[in-house]
Amino acid sequence: MANPGGSAVCNGSLHDQEKQSNGSHSGNCRRNGISKEAQQNGKPHFYKPIVESFEEAPLHVMVFTYMGYALGTLFGYFRDFLRNWGIEKCKAAAERKEQKDFVPLYLDFENFFKRNIYVRIRDNWNRPICSSPASRFDIMERVSDDYNWTFRFTGKIIKDVINMGSYNFLGLGVKYNESMRTVKDVLEAYGVGVASTRQEMGTLEKHKELEDLVAKFLNVEAAMVFGMGFATNSMNIPALVGKGCLILSDELNHTSLVLGARLSGATIRVFKHNNTKNLEKLLRDAVIYGQPRTHRAWKKILILVEGIYSMEGSIVHLPQIVALKNKYKAYLYIDEAHSIGTMGPTGRGVVEFFGMDPRDVDVLMGTFSKSFGSSGGYIAGRKDLVDYLRVNSHSAVYATSMSPPVSEQIIRSIKFLMGMDGTTQGTQRVQQLAKNTRYFRQRLKQMGFIVYGNEESPVVPLLLYMPGKIAAFARLLLKKKIGVVVVGFPATPLTGARARFCVSAAHTREDLDTVLEAIDEIGDLLQLKYSRRRKSAHPER
Repeated sequence: MANPGGSAVCNGSLHDQEKQSNGSHSGNCRRNGISKEAQQNGKPHFYKPIVESFEEAPLHVMVFTYMGYALGTLFGYFRDFLRNWGIEKCKAAAERKEQKDFVPLYLDFENFFKRNIYVRIRDNWNRPICSSPASRFDIMERVSDDYNWTFRFTGKIIKDVINMGSYNFLGLGVKYNESMRTVKDVLEAYGVGVASTRQEMGTLEKHKELEDLVAKFLNVEAAMVFGMGFATNSMNIPALVGKGCLILSDELNHTSLVLGARLSGATIRVFKHNNTKNLEKLLRDAVIYGQPRTHRAWKKILILVEGIYSMEGSIVHLPQIVALKNKYKAYLYIDEAHSIGTMGPTGRGVVEFFGMDPRDVDVLMGTFSKSFGSSGGYIAGRKDLVDYLRVNSHSAVYATSMSPPVSEQIIRSIKFLMGMDGTTQGTQRVQQLAKNTRYFRQRLKQMGFIVYGNEESPVVPLLLYMPGKIAAFARLLLKKKIGVVVVGFPATPLTGARARFCVSAAHTREDLDTVLEAIDEIGDLLQLKYSRRRKSAHPER
């Protein structure tokens, strides 16, 4: 990371943590986490209230959930006993007899869970689709003759399935139409691949155009794009921090952030999700006590957060975190993979959503694989930061550059959002997404389901809890031609299994009502309406 203050850099980390204060916020926060007032250039700012829900399940639900896993475990050991004696054939991966004295390749518990619990319900994952991920898509039908150990395709196509699982938030991930003519022209002019890295012969004029446009869209000095969103985090964080630095990471951060933090060699401390009191305690201790054993000051303190947390549907408490990072002279890295394009009046992410200055965030990261209907990621911020990454980023040095047609798809999507196509359809899409999100969340809560997250988040987790209901919920919805993502352990806590709906601006009110009616019916059938805050079943339209 380039040194904003002009001091020396060691392993990409700053020795001097002093930064410019222009545009920074500092102020008071209410007890409930809602920012009351902040100052910017002497003028008071009032931030949007944070309205989130994380209702706890009734006690009997938690008891039955643990009982379900306990019974599954008991039957799993019984079936393993049958397999060991050759009564039942084991189709799972296993160590060869010749390697019994070697270090095992497979962890016993992980394999136990997969072969005895996951396999029984894995038909609900990795379903192959054969169309664009629009508001409706087509799924290739498959069946299993051996209890999900293997699958075979029937040759039939399940058509017009309502897509409630893809990250196609703005509905820009669609099949070819005339509006994509520029993408086709770029494909004909440049081809598909670049066959080189950014530092060698892989920087094209399309990359420069895209980077300038991203910087303009985010209202920052500069930006750099990468061919893979996951690698944008995992390969750039090690370039920004290293040994002698401290990373404070939210406990629910995405795996790409966790991997990047671990690869950096920096000391990692985890704070409770969106808990600013816990974060401040860690910051205070870091400043007071310094590094372990030597008690020297940390070279750099970096706070890692996400804009929207993809499993919880919650939104980062940005005003409070910015106030803390300014107070303790730390740096802030925010992953806007799910929030860019979806939050704020014009889709510029959580910074715009809270009405804050982009300069308050030191490193802005986001991906193009969700709202923009493409792939890849970006890092944006001050010019010296971006210039530093151009030289030191592992992705810039070793990874192949972004495909030119992919770059063009992102360019046209951003221009669409900014109104540079001569229309206001981009802003209308963002507004429609917000309207769809509020309606969908409101109806689910009124039906009596436990729904997590912020009322403005298009990621909508509906809690299922019990392992047996994960499979039943997804299978019954597919029979009604509704595709949904279900998630369970180990991606969530043991008692946190859920269905994760992704609302899109492309969904019509008819689509949402069809889905809600099906969920309502299945919720009654499976007894999933655990909420004790149920309201009227007839919401205002």
